[in-house]
Amino acid sequence: MAERVALFVDYQNAYMRARDAFHNPREDPHWMGQIDPVALGNYIIDSKSAGDRVLHQVRMHRGMPNPQYDARGYRAARRQVAAWERSPLVTVKTRPFRYPRNYPESRPQEKGIDVQIALDFVMMAVRDECDVGVLMSNDTDLRPALEEAISLGAVVVEVATWQPREGRPRQHLRLPQRRAAIQPYCHWIGLDAYTRISDDTDYAS
Repeated sequence: MAERVALFVDYQNAYMRARDAFHNPREDPHWMGQIDPVALGNYIIDSKSAGDRVLHQVRMHRGMPNPQYDARGYRAARRQVAAWERSPLVTVKTRPFRYPRNYPESRPQEKGIDVQIALDFVMMAVRDECDVGVLMSNDTDLRPALEEAISLGAVVVEVATWQPREGRPRQHLRLPQRRAAIQPYCHWIGLDAYTRISDDTDYAS
């Protein structure tokens, strides 16, 4: 029987790191860095030849602008979420941005996304809702969730990240208490693959 793969995406983290890896964040338009969730999931399935796997779910976690502070950003985010949710494979979980008192001089921040992803990852493992959990994020606050899922022994734990152009920093989520030989498998996604799974829709237009 094919292994059920659930992909958990920390969207803002993945988006910003895609811009750092493949674009000029200061000059390139805001849609550069966006991804198609299902295309990303299918690439990850196809990139690991060992075993028979099927994409079971893509769990997109992202912050959501407040329409009172940023009506245009809110509308763009809702359009993007609606596009993601056209696929029955995609589940979107959002949390509201937290806005500082001096907004817009200071940018809003995501709050609670890491906890939301951690709970989602571990609970799907506990409920036997997937056989393989792949986390796409470089947020070190998510290490405990991976460690807990590994200790439960219910799912195979893997990670995914971008493989940047030559000369740019290469990083992925590692568990400091585990030897190199037993680190979670990492799916490195390079420029060629990124080009195929990117989404150049301007949701703000």
